[in-house]
Amino acid sequence: MADSSVHSDSPDHRSVDSDRVRIDIVDGVADVRLNRPEKRNALDGPMFAAIAAAGEQLKSESSVRAVVLSGEGASFCAGLDFSTFSAMASDGAEAGRGVSDSPGAMTPGGITHLGQQVAWVWQELEVPVIAAVQGHALGGGLQIALGADIRIAHPDSQWSVREIHWGLVPDMAGTFILSGLLRPDVAKELTFTARVIDGREAHSLGLVTRLSDTPLDDALGLAGEIAARSPGAVRGAKALFNRISASGAAEQFAAERAMIHAQIGTANQIEAVMAGFEKRPAVFSD
Repeated sequence: MADSSVHSDSPDHRSVDSDRVRIDIVDGVADVRLNRPEKRNALDGPMFAAIAAAGEQLKSESSVRAVVLSGEGASFCAGLDFSTFSAMASDGAEAGRGVSDSPGAMTPGGITHLGQQVAWVWQELEVPVIAAVQGHALGGGLQIALGADIRIAHPDSQWSVREIHWGLVPDMAGTFILSGLLRPDVAKELTFTARVIDGREAHSLGLVTRLSDTPLDDALGLAGEIAARSPGAVRGAKALFNRISASGAAEQFAAERAMIHAQIGTANQIEAVMAGFEKRPAVFSD
């Protein structure tokens, strides 16, 4: 993470501070918090980089036995920063290339680009990751939450596969992970409509593992319970599940990248953005 610093209060308590993501490690549990509350933890270039770096940092923390991922403030993550959409609307294809060059940078030696990595890095960790979701988990924010192994959410939290609202497709590992969680028709309906659902419906559909009025407290409690189990057995169990659930990931991620590049900057995609900002029905060409 850029501009980060490490603090150690005791052998069992370490903190890594960044202007976008904070990590606090206590008794084997890493408390990871997206730290842009004034923007509902929306994703811009520095936020993408900081989230991916946080995941990489935790890969080297041998004392960590479980991770809790949450967002500071009222929301988990509201998706892409609106400034990104404004640039798409004003600059068209040129803005699309600019956006792609940031989250679209391939992970060295990996199967993801940066946009996909901020969701997939949590599956690459050997230890369980629990997302605690309050407020909004929209678009990219939903996909980051899906990257966790377990999701605990407030009943009134707001979830949406939001990309089609902006003339885009889910391209942050979302199509791959959704396909493993939901029936195909349900995943398609949520994606095609971009409708917003609350935590209760998300739970009934299978996006959310457990509902809670205090999701962060419950996530930290569950992480502590997991951290008290044999670390080798817990890591081994995650590895066994992931042998099945990660099959075909590389091919699907490549298809996501190709599809998003085909949409960004097109006339219809720009019209979707303009209509969204102007709060009017979009007029698309055939």
